[in-house]
Amino acid sequence: MITIEFGPWERLFTGRARHTVPLTAVRQAAATGQPLRVPRGPRKGLTVSGHTKIGVWGVFGGPRQLVAVHRHLPGLHLLLDRASSGDEFDEVVVSVPDAERLAEAVRAVVA
Repeated sequence: MITIEFGPWERLFTGRARHTVPLTAVRQAAATGQPLRVPRGPRKGLTVSGHTKIGVWGVFGGPRQLVAVHRHLPGLHLLLDRASSGDEFDEVVVSVPDAERLAEAVRAVVA
């Protein structure tokens, strides 16, 4: 299981304190140096142009993304199999200082 803990401001805009993803639902894990470019589509959440995106993207169609990203941190981008996990999201994108290491660890376990 991958458990993501959200900070107070992130909780406000994601609507949750934590989110858990089963490893069996992860199709792909990648680190990105520009996590602000990943979220797309209509959203419910916060956007501070060029700085922060927090919330749910793809609310009216397209991939549904749970997002908590910031300009100064790399992002961990998880592509999920929503059908097998029973989850409401197709993707999770979060900023973490050690995104590359985490992506490699997830890929090693999922492979």
